[in-house]
Amino acid sequence: MFTIHPTARLRPSPFYEATLVDGLAGASVYNRMIMPANYGDRDAEYWRLINGVSMWDVSVERQVQLTGPDAARAAQILSPRDLSKCKVGQGKYIPLCNHRGTLINDPILLKLDEDRFWFSIADSDIHLWARAILGERGLDVDVTEPDVSPLAVQGPRAEDVIAAIFGDWVRDMKYFWFRETEINGIPVALQRSGWSKQGGFEIYLKDGTRGAQLWNIVKEAGRPFGIGPGAPTTAERTESGLLSVGGDTDEATNPFEVRLGKYVDLDVPDEVVGIHALRRIHAEGPKRHQLGVILAGDAPAPLGFRWEGIHAGGAKIGDMTNCVWSPRMQANIGYALVSRAAQPGDIVELMRPGGPVQAHLVELPFL
Repeated sequence: MFTIHPTARLRPSPFYEATLVDGLAGASVYNRMIMPANYGDRDAEYWRLINGVSMWDVSVERQVQLTGPDAARAAQILSPRDLSKCKVGQGKYIPLCNHRGTLINDPILLKLDEDRFWFSIADSDIHLWARAILGERGLDVDVTEPDVSPLAVQGPRAEDVIAAIFGDWVRDMKYFWFRETEINGIPVALQRSGWSKQGGFEIYLKDGTRGAQLWNIVKEAGRPFGIGPGAPTTAERTESGLLSVGGDTDEATNPFEVRLGKYVDLDVPDEVVGIHALRRIHAEGPKRHQLGVILAGDAPAPLGFRWEGIHAGGAKIGDMTNCVWSPRMQANIGYALVSRAAQPGDIVELMRPGGPVQAHLVELPFL
């Protein structure tokens, strides 16, 4: 048992005190913030997400805000996905890449106005990267981190909870679309989104002083539906084939290797960061691809802190990037980032800390 030592380098969430009240039992660090990982009963948290509704403090998904006359051009320069038809109130999944075409983040872009955009980022210093890139281009755009902190409501009953709070208009929202609104005077943006495939919404709190109030509003509205706290750390994300950039990717991974090629538009302007490299990689063909892997054995054996090698025919063909016990499949499952020569159905051998383990490759998602 250990505690997290408070430091000014580690920023608390607006919901942090509320998560403690609700029994926060484990956490990790993400974007220099405390990210809740579990509340002491992982099985209950998993099945709550699968069958009911769960609420997550995901304020670690920080926003990189672009504002100013050149904001739209700036957003496109950072995005290898065509934004020319993106409308105000629409969000898009974006594979951000560096100049080599390496995937460095996969945010949701939200277009709040013609001259205001948010990138809702995964774990990395995109704020600093964007400021450097756009500053060198001489664009008239401000790159800031606004006071915005998402709270996720996920699961098959999530829509009922959100409708109880905001009204039935939320039932007509399209995926990744959002609306700026308020609840009890608390300013928020509501988006149909979230890091699960069970359905859900994210409430972007725009006043960090009112985190506990918003948490309790959602908690009370969800009570008739059996809501409880959770986190985006269950086996569901692996079962559903969701990518964790930085966890399932390395310093050479490009979008085509990890099933994100459909989000890359090769005919975007030449000034887009990484587009020249992405065109070349696409023309040559990626060297690796991402598959699922199902391990032999009937006891939970999750991945530790490091990737584990995958071998076939006496040679290493890639790595397993995550591994969890799937309650629905009753097996250890994970992702394989392997040579294109490896195909679904292949039998492979994993080099695990306890010794070699047999497994077989499958298409993603698992479920």
